[in-house]
Amino acid sequence: MAITDDIRKAATDPTPLYFLAGTADLAVQQARKVPGIVEQIRAEAPARIETVKNMDANTVQEKAASRAKEAQETIQTRVTDFISTLDTDLKKLGESAQDLALRGVGVAAEYAVKARETYEKVAEHGEQTVRTWRGEAADGIEELAVAVEPDAQPVQIKEEPKPATAAAESAAAKKPAPKKAPLRKPVAKKTTPPAK
Repeated sequence: MAITDDIRKAATDPTPLYFLAGTADLAVQQARKVPGIVEQIRAEAPARIETVKNMDANTVQEKAASRAKEAQETIQTRVTDFISTLDTDLKKLGESAQDLALRGVGVAAEYAVKARETYEKVAEHGEQTVRTWRGEAADGIEELAVAVEPDAQPVQIKEEPKPATAAAESAAAKKPAPKKAPLRKPVAKKTTPPAK
């Protein structure tokens, strides 16, 4: 029965749906930012293009060559340092490998926890989004009702003041309760068999 309970729990848990709603809402929020970014790029593009046009090709080539030479020298020194410090003792290499494996497991566990936290945050955001959508739907229905019946006035329910004295309470208790109409049972229809 544990499997059935797990399936039932998974089928009734709204968290994945809230996660989807939250993801959709976050995507819409990000999509709303796109026109502003496009406008910013449009505004900055002419100046950047002009800077590139005004650059001297020889200067750019010299800078690139010097940076490539610096990078090559840095890589060579680091590789040389690594090779010189490399310990050839197999026992130490085994311990280092084991240490790296444990660190990897720790990092994986940390990422799993972060992923779960992010999932829960997005699901919580989705739940708030669904509540907002439901509220907006109720507002939309109210606006539709006003559009259909513009002359209708909203009904306000007034509470009757409660009697303050025992005599008033007993007088209210003596009032006969309004009678309700008796419930009718539905009549079963008789069907006739088709003629042969």
